[in-house]
Amino acid sequence: MIALDALLGWLDVAGVAVFAVSGALVAAQKRLDLVGFTVIAVLTGFGGGTLRDLLLGRTPIFWLQRPELIAAAGAAAFAVFMLRPRPTGEFTALLWADAVGMALYAVLGAEIALLSGAQPWAAVLLGVVTASFGGVLRDVVCDEIPLLFQKEIYALAALAGAATFVALRLNGIWRDPALLIGVAVGFAIRGAAIRFGWSLPTYRPRG
Repeated sequence: MIALDALLGWLDVAGVAVFAVSGALVAAQKRLDLVGFTVIAVLTGFGGGTLRDLLLGRTPIFWLQRPELIAAAGAAAFAVFMLRPRPTGEFTALLWADAVGMALYAVLGAEIALLSGAQPWAAVLLGVVTASFGGVLRDVVCDEIPLLFQKEIYALAALAGAATFVALRLNGIWRDPALLIGVAVGFAIRGAAIRFGWSLPTYRPRG
């Protein structure tokens, strides 16, 4: 469906920008310079897809073929640097936009993996990698415990969305409805976690 593909293209650019903004906000907390902002924003925006492509042996890496994605990440970093928002971490709108980006990249990452010949279970895992590894790189470089390893329901939502898409495709469901349903499932789980404060249990030693 041409209309859906066009929409996904715009959402792809918007998703990179949202992920880049989340990276730039962490850079703001660390009071980095403009170069640091840009590096952290790019790592966050492209890290997951880059690792996916490297694991699949896909060349050239996806962002080397799409300069508009690089422009979106750079513009996001520059905007945060110039606007100088107070880095309180309480950006509700960004959380919701990030949830959309997460769900979208989990499903698109799984689809790319399937088209590249990956086994279904590997495609699901690579969908999770696409959606979340950029944030892991951001937090590691900025000396933070990655959000993925804390109690936030994030990777689980990405896993659910990617698994739904792959299961539907394996059962003969057309690509477009399978993609939309997969994105909806991932977003619904992440959105419910944001709305109701759901989280995974953390380790507690006995006694």
